Amino acid sequence: MTAFRNISVILIALLTSSLQALEAQQTPGELLPVRQVTLDNGMRLVILRRPGAPTISFTVQFNVGGVNERLGTTGIAHLLEHMLFKGTTSVGTRNIEAELELYPWMDSTHDSLVAARARGDSVGALELSERIAQLEDSAAVFIESNEFDHVLTRAGARGLNATTTSESTVYFVDLPSNRAELWFALEADRMLNPVFREFYAERDVVAEERRMRVEVNPAGALAEAHLASAFRMHPYGVPVVGYMADLQVMSRQDVERYYRLYYGPNNAIVGIVGDLDPDQIEAWARKYFAAIPNAEIPPVVTAVEPSQRGERRTELEWDAQPQLQIGWHVPAGTDPDAPSLAILSSLLTGGRTSRLYRSLVLESRAATAVFSSLGPGMRYPQLLQISATPRAPHTTMQLEELIYEELELLIQEGPTDSEIERVRNQISAGSVRRIQSNIGLAFQLVESVSLFNDWRETFRYSDKLRAVTADDVMRIARTYLTRSNRTVTTLIKTDDSK
Repeated sequence: MTAFRNISVILIALLTSSLQALEAQQTPGELLPVRQVTLDNGMRLVILRRPGAPTISFTVQFNVGGVNERLGTTGIAHLLEHMLFKGTTSVGTRNIEAELELYPWMDSTHDSLVAARARGDSVGALELSERIAQLEDSAAVFIESNEFDHVLTRAGARGLNATTTSESTVYFVDLPSNRAELWFALEADRMLNPVFREFYAERDVVAEERRMRVEVNPAGALAEAHLASAFRMHPYGVPVVGYMADLQVMSRQDVERYYRLYYGPNNAIVGIVGDLDPDQIEAWARKYFAAIPNAEIPPVVTAVEPSQRGERRTELEWDAQPQLQIGWHVPAGTDPDAPSLAILSSLLTGGRTSRLYRSLVLESRAATAVFSSLGPGMRYPQLLQISATPRAPHTTMQLEELIYEELELLIQEGPTDSEIERVRNQISAGSVRRIQSNIGLAFQLVESVSLFNDWRETFRYSDKLRAVTADDVMRIARTYLTRSNRTVTTLIKTDDSK
């Protein structure tokens, strides 16, 4: 409570008081002057000074994502991503005491609503839904909506946003260098004192997001069905956005408890890159973050997807153009085979000269588009996925056979020297692009610390990619791209004659 009062006082005072790319390219990644700081509460920071434009990029990655959820709470991390922009006991309110008095009424009404739906009382459920809306309208009198965003925007912030993945939630923003302390004060206040205001209205926003992404979107529905078919045991098969049934019963208390349980400094990695003074940044980190108490570490994901012992095939019927998705189980992104798998994916669909694009889109014109990816996360065994859209009159079955023919050719003959060189050139170009922006580099640093406990690994990975040979590609293609390891999901256009 003392830390809360001190941060609130400093925050209010701050609110009312209102490297160049060439240098980075010339410095080997592992030799960048990154400062690593670990606070006593376990928060890890990676700080990099890059002289140039007077701006600083900030990222905070919480190692909590979709894989940490359980059936019944799916989508909770993504919903929390939204809620943490709703402000705190200091930001976003005109009268915090009056506002907080209304939330227990909302929560108890929501519990009654869930019970009414369970017993099939549609009339009672409607009345209770209207009551929650009335209570949120009453609370709105005391709320300054989007004040967190407005405070940062008035200070010159750019790109304020967040993203939730299977394995983490990341918050990020760019600020002028002379407003850096404001970020520390706001972020510490948000970690300590979030108020999950406008919860039930925002939950409806997230439910609508799911509806638009998946339930009325054939591509989204196909992707969700494909992962569910491929991962029957591992939580990679559960959508990060959550299932609608879970979203509709999730309460404000559920989300707040989950936040208090896991979103602590010991589960956070902070990346700060830009025109900064590392000593001052470290001093502010200790001043604002050191007193924030630890949280629990999310339970270890012990689920292991059993070895697949036969091809799996799933069809979805939809009044939409046919689509095809094929996936093979492959090792995690931290595995020694990961660089070879990344090269394989690039050889297949990385640009107009890639094998599948050239064969399916340019030459046979059997497809309008073809893509490949590795995912949905990196910590656990993934899928190498190929997605393709047939061009009429070609069918998904014809497209599938053409893909297998091209893969078999790659397995038998291997990639040519020119193909390998093309991919290496792509990697080199990508290595330059990814360090040109401070925010991109901040993302890389925190992800590297999260996965490997070493910020340098992100640069070593580029070297590992360049070391991949044609024999490596043939070996991993032969090992993993087998029929028994394959999951195929097809979107079939609805037959209107039925």
